[in-house]
Parts: sequence; C-alpha cells; structure tokens
Amino acid sequence: MSCGCKTSGDSSHSCGTKSANGCDSVDTCGNSYKLSVFDWLSDIHSPAQSQTDFVEVRFKNDRKCFYKNVHQLPLHIGSIVTVESSPGHDIGVVSLSGELVKIQMKKKHVTEEHPLKIYRLANQKDIEVWQEVRAKEESVKIQARKIAYALNLEMKITDVEFQGDGGKVTFYYTADNRVDFRQLIKEYASLFRTKIDMKQIGFRQEAAKVGGIGSCGRELCCSTWLTDFRSVNTNAARYQQLSINPQKLAGQCGKLKCCLNYELDSYLDALNDFPSSNATIDTEKGKAFCIKIDVFKKRMWFAYVDHSMSWYDLDVQEVKKLLAANKKGEKAPPLEDLKVNDAPVKSVDLIQENNMDRFERKGRNSGKNQGKRKPSNNQPKGERKNAEAGAERKKPAGAVPKQPATNKPANQNTKKFKKKSPPKRDNDA
Repeated sequence: MSCGCKTSGDSSHSCGTKSANGCDSVDTCGNSYKLSVFDWLSDIHSPAQSQTDFVEVRFKNDRKCFYKNVHQLPLHIGSIVTVESSPGHDIGVVSLSGELVKIQMKKKHVTEEHPLKIYRLANQKDIEVWQEVRAKEESVKIQARKIAYALNLEMKITDVEFQGDGGKVTFYYTADNRVDFRQLIKEYASLFRTKIDMKQIGFRQEAAKVGGIGSCGRELCCSTWLTDFRSVNTNAARYQQLSINPQKLAGQCGKLKCCLNYELDSYLDALNDFPSSNATIDTEKGKAFCIKIDVFKKRMWFAYVDHSMSWYDLDVQEVKKLLAANKKGEKAPPLEDLKVNDAPVKSVDLIQENNMDRFERKGRNSGKNQGKRKPSNNQPKGERKNAEAGAERKKPAGAVPKQPATNKPANQNTKKFKKKSPPKRDNDA
C-alpha cells in the first residue's frame, strides 16, 4: 500500500496519509521505520513563544538523532532533509516535530548545547545519490562478511549503512570477545573506496535492527517500542514458576526474553504471602517437602520424602499453621487428611463453541414426516377429530381407543345449501 509520497524538484516531500505500512517506492515515510513515535500533540496548537526549533530525524532502521532547524524551514513529518554529518552531509527523514520533541530529548538526556544543524531540504540530486548508495548496502554486507570470514575473525557483520552522500559507510557487528580488525579495515577501505566506521552492538540491538516475529505472534518489542534493555536472569523465570528451558525462554537474539521482566514485580508481591519453598513439614508419617507452587490459586504441593510420587496440595494459610505447629514441637497430621478435594467445576459452553452440530436444528423431522404439521388448537374441531382418527388407526393392537368427548357433527362450520324453488303466484293457482 503506497501512502502517496511526492518528491519533486522543489525539494518538497509530503505524505498523503498516515499509513503504518509507509511508502513502498521511496521508503521515506515517517511511519515506516522501527520505533516510530506517535505524535499525540499534532492536533494541539501550542503558543507561538513556546515553539521549538528542534526536530527528530530518522535514518536507517532505528537510528535517529535530533537536529536544530536554524533556517526556519517549513518541515513536517516525512520531509527529506540534508543534515550535518562528519564528514560531509547525511540524508534523513523528519519523524517528529513540535512540542513532543522536547519531551523526547528530555527522556533521552539530550541537551540543546552545540546541536547538529539542518542544512536544507533535500533536492533531487541528493535523493538520487542517497537511493543509489542505499541500493548497494546488501551486496556490500555480503562482501564484508566474506572478507571477515577469510581473515578468521570471530565476528558477525549484522548491518551496513551508507551515509547519505556516500562519503562514509558504517559496519555494525556483534562479537563475544574483542576483535582486532585493523587488517579488516584496510581490506574494506581498498575495496569500497570510502571511509570505514566499525560499531559494535549487542545481541539485543542486533535483533532490534533485523526485526522479526516473537513466539507470542507479535512483532519484537525491541523493534517497536522497547529502547532500554535491562538485564534478565533465570531467577525471573523461577519466581514465575516457569521451566528452565533455554529453547522456550530465549528470544530471537539468543538471550533471555525481555518480557520475563514485565510481570516480575507482580509475582514478587504475590510471593510475599507464601512461606519459603524450601520449608519442610514434619508430619506423623514423615517429613514432606514442597514441590510446586501455584501463585494464582495460592496453593502449595507437598510430597513425602520417602514416597514422592503422590502430591498433596494445601492452602497457603494451612501451610503456615502447620509450620507454626512444627516450631512448637507438634507434628502435623498426615497430608491425606489435610488435603481438600475440591468439587470439579463444570464448565457450561453457552455459545456451543466446541459443539460440531451447533448449526443444525435439533428435533427436526426428516423424510416423509417432514411436511406434516401437528394439529393445533386453532384448527376446527372436525379437522382435529379426523387427525385423531388417523392417529387411532396407527396405534398398535390392544390399545384402548380414545372416546370422543361429544357427539357433535364432524363439521359445524359447513352448511348445506338447498336450492330454493321460486314462490308460487296467484295465476298459477
């Protein structure tokens, strides 16, 4: 779906719609990049004295920076601009403007001192050079990987980004250890004939640049909204009673999923009411240890040390009473006597979601009896009597026939009309 972007010789770029798919032809729409910010202040007109000169400019993937509009250019979201870079200049797309830029700068701790500047709106020549170098990035990445593999360097070239004027190329790579790429830079400089810049990123940043779909079926959080990567350890999975399975707990980056921290605080608050999972209960049949915890139902499963195949679930408050009794020197009764058998709750399928015959009419006559109707009370008595007489003939032998209630004629509504003779006249007499 194209969003109707227009690029002309007057260095203007306008977007006709705010489609999330962005522009297929130019790939410069402000909403077509990762980590896009929704401008909820776009319809609010702020006072003139509080307007800011800073705009957010987005480049390839998730790279973006804040620039000052020193020449007071008429900029809006989607405008292609030529900005200051070192060396030369770069081409980017305005992704955010207005008062929301101040909030983003404060959130990312960006000061207004010594800002980068916007030179001009990009002309047609700037856009052609920019698109030309962007088209070479995939082939350059493949060649760069081959050279790194030939030099036996333990690194992975993740992404390649050319500057807008083609004066510099940045190679993003991941590595577990320090890499000596002095010889690699010489090979790159002699082959690509431009300035080389090497930037090491983490595995989570690599997944954010590449993007993808997570196990939940949605786009990766690091590619859509997550910007700060906090450390995740296996204790987060243990607190949430998850199995320590690396294949299920690892994300696209190979590290533990960031979403393990989302509900961790809620689990920690709920676990404050639980006794320690290492606690043991001294019963009359022996000691019992905790095997499993259900945070939502507030239950704990215990099993005997000698016979751990049978599990017994107890309420948290009951477990606290038993542990308090053990501290006083009293033994708890057997777990079999303490277990409460909850009555199974029968689920009622009101919408018949699991019924395969939910669209079929039940009790509908089929075959030759389908066209027949049952006699209703509104039918005449004669017709009802005829229907009852037919039903009497179908009864099996030995059945007592039903006697009619009255001896009224079969049809009271029907009248016999006799042909009346003409009246006699006096002349006829």
